[in-house]
Amino acid sequence: MRICHVVGARPNFMKAAPLIRALSAFDGTRQLLVHTGQHYDANMSDVFFQQLQMPSPDVNLQVGSGTHAQQTAQIMSRFEKVIEEHAPEMVIVYGDVNSTVATALVCAKLGVKVAHVEAGLRSFDRTMPEEINRLVTDQLADILFAPSQDGVDNLMREGVARERIHLVGNIMIDTLVQMLPEAKRRIPQWLPDRYVLVTLHRPSNVDDPEWLIALLSSLQAVAQDIPVLFPVHPRTRERLKAAKLDTGDLHLLDPMPYLEFLGMQTAATVVVTDSGGIQEETTYLGIPCLTMRENTERPITISVGSNVLIGRDLEALRGQLTEVLAGRFKTSSIPNLWDGSTSQRIADLITRYLNSTRRSATAGAK
Repeated sequence: MRICHVVGARPNFMKAAPLIRALSAFDGTRQLLVHTGQHYDANMSDVFFQQLQMPSPDVNLQVGSGTHAQQTAQIMSRFEKVIEEHAPEMVIVYGDVNSTVATALVCAKLGVKVAHVEAGLRSFDRTMPEEINRLVTDQLADILFAPSQDGVDNLMREGVARERIHLVGNIMIDTLVQMLPEAKRRIPQWLPDRYVLVTLHRPSNVDDPEWLIALLSSLQAVAQDIPVLFPVHPRTRERLKAAKLDTGDLHLLDPMPYLEFLGMQTAATVVVTDSGGIQEETTYLGIPCLTMRENTERPITISVGSNVLIGRDLEALRGQLTEVLAGRFKTSSIPNLWDGSTSQRIADLITRYLNSTRRSATAGAK
C-alpha cells in the first residue's frame, strides 16, 4: 500500500501519529508524511513530532500564514506536485483545517482516493471556516471515519452513501491514552493545587477587542479566588498586545508542548477553552470544560461528556465556574469507542478497502 498522510496543524499531528503506527504493522505498506507548514511555530509544530514519536515529515510544503484563500491555494499548488511525484494509492486527511480541504480537492481532481479521519462533525455554523472545510472534505472523500454516531447521522443526512461511512471512535483519544502516563510525570511541580486552565484562539473570541477585554476581565475577577493559567496562542498574544489589556492577575504562559499541556489538563480544576480537541480530551479525562463558543461540532462532549457550552454569556461563565468550585458540576462519562483502539480499526478498514479496490481494478482490466 502506498499511503500519504497530510498534516498541517497541531490537532492533525495527534490524529496521524497513532494511525501511522497502526498502518506500519501491515507488510508492504509505504507511508509518506506531508506537512503543509500551516502551523510553523516550533512549539506549535516541531516539538509535537518529537513528543508523539512521529517520523519527521518526508515533505514540508512550508506554506506559512496568509488569508484562508491564499493558504488554501498555496497548499493545492504545492501538493499537486507531491501527488504527481509519489503517486499514492490513498491520501489520508485529518480534521477540518485548510490543509485538509486543500489536499482533498487536489486528490479529487487527480483521481486519488481520499480518506477523511474525523468525518461528519458539524457545528451548523457556516460563518466558521472550519465548517466549510468539513462540508467540502466529506463530499470529496471516498471513505469517511466518524468519531461518534452524530457524525454518521450528519453524513447520511447530507447524502453520503452509508457504505462509505464507518463509525470508528475518536483517534485523538488513542494518542491521549498512550501519552497519559508520561504526561502525568511531566506535571510541573509549581502548579497550585487548584487552578483554571484557559486556551483561546478562535477569531470569534480574540479578533473582537471589546469582547476579548470583557472576557479576560471576567477571568481576572475569577483569578481573585483561584489561579488562572493561560498558555497563549501566538495569534492571541498579538491581539492582547494590540488591545493593550492589563493581564496582571492572569498567569500568561508560552504555548506548551503536547505532553506538558496534557499534564496540566489532568490536574486542572476546570478548563475554559474554545478548542475542539480540548473539549474531547477533557471529556475523556472527566475534567469540567467550559467552552466559549455559541456552538460545537462535538455535541457528544455535552450530551455524554464533561463539556458545557457558554457562548458569549459571561454570567453563565461565572455561574458555571461557581458550580465547579463548589463541587456541583454535572456528571459525565466517556463516549462509545473512545477506547484507544480507533487507529487499529481505521488501519484494518483502509487495508481492506485498498485490497478490494485493487481486486476490482484487476477484474475490470480483464
